Amino acid sequence: MATFNEIYFHSDDGLALYARDYAAIGSKAKCPIICIHGLTRNSSDFEELAPWLTEQGRRVIAVDVRGRGNSAHDSNTDNYNPAVYAKDVACLMHQLGIARAVFIGTSMGGITTMTVALQNLKLIVAAVLNDVGPILSETGLKRIAGYAGKNRTLSTLAEAAEYVKGINQHAFPNNDDAEWLKWAKRAFTQNQTGEYVPRYDPNIALPLQNGKLKAESFWAKLAFKRLAKNRPTLLIRGSISDLIEPSQAAYMRTVAPKLRYAEVAHIGHAPMLTESAAQDALRAFLHDCD
Repeated sequence: MATFNEIYFHSDDGLALYARDYAAIGSKAKCPIICIHGLTRNSSDFEELAPWLTEQGRRVIAVDVRGRGNSAHDSNTDNYNPAVYAKDVACLMHQLGIARAVFIGTSMGGITTMTVALQNLKLIVAAVLNDVGPILSETGLKRIAGYAGKNRTLSTLAEAAEYVKGINQHAFPNNDDAEWLKWAKRAFTQNQTGEYVPRYDPNIALPLQNGKLKAESFWAKLAFKRLAKNRPTLLIRGSISDLIEPSQAAYMRTVAPKLRYAEVAHIGHAPMLTESAAQDALRAFLHDCD
């Protein structure tokens, strides 16, 4: 597994945040990549993708969005929203001296990417939306609301693996026990009493639970159109996804005719981007980005 440097920085409102910094392989300077994870996940979700991206000559910055992983929890729960997340990413880029980047956003990370396009489009060279878009399926949102933010305390890592399997097996039917254990190590940590707890603040799920996160909104559509009209954009979709179903993907391709599209067979929400179909699409897309 590739090594990375740990970045600790502060947001504009003073919250302590974290990111992983993977160095590019090769001497030719290429535009770096910012990777942003999904709602309840963290930067470790990219620990297999990031080394592959570095082999494409890219520096990779994988963030822990506030309230997740090694980033601090926010006492003001109103700050758990994509507008704030987008500002945090812009703050990180500024502190690192990165003027422009390719964005790869999974689920909520894709929503954050579209929000960056509204706030500061010049930061984005190109964007990959991983199983997300401006219109989401109510089916997927309800499923995610069913587990996100629920305080699960488990006794062993094996129990954590079974829990992760229980909420994801429908989307990854071919994962074996070793893979679920790997996912559990990414998603859970031990507390002071030795129990395993999720690596996120349960309050991050409040916008989903209180209805602030809508399946469809004017602003989301505007953000997507602004992004896809002005920057090369790739949608990668899991073929059995319940968050971006065929109708949502069709809408995106209709309103953004230049949108590139790739589908990962037999995978739901959301592809890990290590699948061959995803990497074939990423390789071709990145080749055209600089």
